Parts: sequence; C-alpha cells; structure tokens
Amino acid sequence: MSRVGFVGLGKMGAPMATRLAEAGYQVQGYDIKIWTERGRVPASPTLQAMADGAEAVILMLPDSAVVRAVMEELLPALAAGTVVVDMSSSEPLVTRELAAQAAARGVTLVDAPVSGGVQGAVSGRLTIMAGGAAGDVARVRPLLDVLGARVVHVGDVGAGHAVKALNNLLSATHLLATCEAMAAAAEFGLDVPTVLDAINTSSGRSGSTENKWPNYIVPRTFDSGFSLRLMLKDMRIALGLATAAGTPSTLSAAAVSLWAEAADTLPETADHTEIARRFI
Repeated sequence: MSRVGFVGLGKMGAPMATRLAEAGYQVQGYDIKIWTERGRVPASPTLQAMADGAEAVILMLPDSAVVRAVMEELLPALAAGTVVVDMSSSEPLVTRELAAQAAARGVTLVDAPVSGGVQGAVSGRLTIMAGGAAGDVARVRPLLDVLGARVVHVGDVGAGHAVKALNNLLSATHLLATCEAMAAAAEFGLDVPTVLDAINTSSGRSGSTENKWPNYIVPRTFDSGFSLRLMLKDMRIALGLATAAGTPSTLSAAAVSLWAEAADTLPETADHTEIARRFI
C-alpha cells in the first residue's frame, strides 16, 4: 500500500497527512476549503481526483453528516478492494450503515478515531481506537502506526467510534469536575498551580489536571485545538449509546446539559477548554 488519499486537511488532518508523506507514502489530499499544498501534501481539486489510484483513503472530518456526504460522492470513484479509514469522531450506527454500503461496492470501511489532540497529531503520539474485522485492521495497521503511538483494536466496525465517544464523555466530565474543584480552591485562597501539582501525584489526577488546566486554562490561552461543540457532539453520541443500552446515565446527562449551556453562551469557535470561563 503506497498511494493514500486523505480527506480533511484541517488542524488534525494536515499534520497527520504530512506524517504519512514524510514516512514515504504517496499522499494526495482533499479539503473543501483548501486548494493548494498543505505541508507536504498536495490538495486535489475534487474527491474523484484525490481517489484516483488510491489503495486507501483516510477521512478526518467533523461528524457523520459530513462523512456520509463525502462517502456518497467518494464511493463511485473508488476501485474495488480500496479501504476507507474513517478517523473522524462519527456515530457508530451510521458507521455500520456506511460500511455496509461500501461493502456492496467491494470497498472496506474501518473506523479508527483518535485521542491526543493536535499535539498528538503533529508528534505521531495519538491513541487510535480501531473498529473492523481483524484482517482489515491489520491491512491498514502500517498507516495507523505512522500516526499513533498506540493502536487498539476494540471490536467490529463501529466499535472505534463508540469507544471514542465514551472516552470524550469521560474527558468532558473530568474537565467539569476539575473546573468546580479549582474554582473552590481559588475561592479558598489556594494557589491553583500548586493544587494541580499536588493532585497530579494523587488519586484525583486526570487528563484535565495533568494537561488541560496547566497548559491551556491556567495560562488562559484556551488553544487545545479541539472545539467545545465537537466535544459536545461526542458526548451526545455517548449518551445516546447509554440510552439505547438502557444503562444508568444520570451523571452523563447532567454533564451533557452543562456543556450544552456553555455552547449556548460561548462563541461558535470556542475551544473546549473555554468551558472553564464559566468557573474562573
């Protein structure tokens, strides 16, 4: 597998596509907003041109609605035997539906969403949660190993997107709890960086105390690269999974409600770490 198409050359997609090019793959990109070379990746004027000769096509898109629209246009342009790797944060049931449509044309769909943010995309230190048949995941594993430090095969197609949504539900809930705790610490007269330093070698530590608060909230840069509304979208996917399964979701529903309130009051472009503005 040497020729790879890459759809979505945004904050995450551009560095990921560049890493593949630097690893020796012949990468042809496509993005509805980008018509010139991004990094070391040339951008094609159409999806069809991007797909020409590609053995694999990677998608890094905002949501399932965009993935569906791209797949409707892309599938007729793909040769039988091509594999599509959806690394977006998509809805698991939609992923299964699109996988069936792809299979009818002789195309394989693997879902492989990521965790690690823009820094992980640049450094190749992403965690990748792969869903699909074992042989299909093995086929694209060399590509995934360029992009991530850890690739976990979590189940059949759609499983990767389910795990990603559940992960982001946990991450968002941790961040809310950390915001409340740090607000209480500050009101009590404590130095927040010192509190975080103590917690980060204690049982209360999380990605929020170790990364988000010290790197994006304390310095008030709020520039993690992942938007608040995309986080909320993933949380809602996870809550939908819990609701469909009939499992308890009281805390999850409360967290989704609080994030939705933040989305209603913060700018469209707000980074997800800006939810801390409601507390500090």
